[in-house]
Amino acid sequence: TAVEAMKNGAFDYIAKPFTSDLIIEKVQKAINHKTMAMESYSITRALSAGHGFDDFVGESVEMQKVYRRIIQVAPTDSTVLITGESGTGKELVARAIHKNSPRHDHPFVVVDCTSLPETLLESELFGHVKGSFTGAIHSKTGLFKVADGGTLFLDEISNISLATQAKLLRVLQERELTPIGDTRPVPIDIRLVVATNINLRAMVDKGLFREDLFFRINVIPVNLPPLKDRKRDLPLLILHFLRKFSEEVGKEVRGLAPDAMAVLEGYAFPGNVRELENIIERAVVLCEGDVIQKANLELRSAEEERYLDPDIVPLSLEELKEMKKQIRERSVEQIEKAFVLNALKRNNWNVSQAAEETGMLRPNFHALLKKLGISVRDEQNNKH
Repeated sequence: TAVEAMKNGAFDYIAKPFTSDLIIEKVQKAINHKTMAMESYSITRALSAGHGFDDFVGESVEMQKVYRRIIQVAPTDSTVLITGESGTGKELVARAIHKNSPRHDHPFVVVDCTSLPETLLESELFGHVKGSFTGAIHSKTGLFKVADGGTLFLDEISNISLATQAKLLRVLQERELTPIGDTRPVPIDIRLVVATNINLRAMVDKGLFREDLFFRINVIPVNLPPLKDRKRDLPLLILHFLRKFSEEVGKEVRGLAPDAMAVLEGYAFPGNVRELENIIERAVVLCEGDVIQKANLELRSAEEERYLDPDIVPLSLEELKEMKKQIRERSVEQIEKAFVLNALKRNNWNVSQAAEETGMLRPNFHALLKKLGISVRDEQNNKH
């Protein structure tokens, strides 16, 4: 039967009556699937042969694109601009690029542009000589020079002032810097990787970021998808963090209760992978048995999370309206996903039965699945 054939490894089946066009379509899909599988295998082999990928978890198409881009850009000296929401793993990407580059034996220096006040940032980046300003009792080597021969990672570059942007641009153009209070330029040899969770192009349009610097750093863009767009990786990420924190706290937590898993599957994760990591750590600590219960998750709503995050407070009425729109969309999507997944689970992943039980027409149920990016086959495979 068709069911037995699928269980034994068939890619798909064709019901009678069928046309030659349908056969061609099915064969083409099978060829495309095989090609993607072979490409995925090649990427996996390349990753396992490299370094710095131990903390990456995910097999989704979205993450395959990220892995491929890392492999492509690592051997070069081109400047890389990593974009993505907070918590998506931008520093992990920067480290992987460095560890797989010819500079891997030299320093990897991280500068968090949000943690340093503007008055100190210039000194930290470029250095200063003794007596160059009040409090400069010793000369200081700047982080650009500390990273010499290696990689300098500027995290959240959108936070630096226009004045510092101008000095940074000059350093990148001339490949040399002059410490504060000095007159002698110092040559530098670094690979620059920068990251931001802000739309720099929009900042340029508002006059908040230099356009010439934007073009200078936006040589190789790498965009990290939010967790809500790579839900296929959720079970793998949960398993990874379960093992990590079970070992750290000395517990043997083997999994999640079905209702706890359903909550995570329907959650929007505004804080992305970092938020998931924190959720699982908290749940492992609070769990009293070997299975995490729904109550152990202690999830806030997506709206609460967004209001509590100081990095995404709106600065104008236009941004406020856009944020309210996004919150509504995420909340609706969260409810719709939970609704669909629970209906499918109750009906043993039978779409027709799930549609009938919920009072929906089968085509409408299929349309909702497509809109939410839910593949019944993938969801079933993730359960086994």
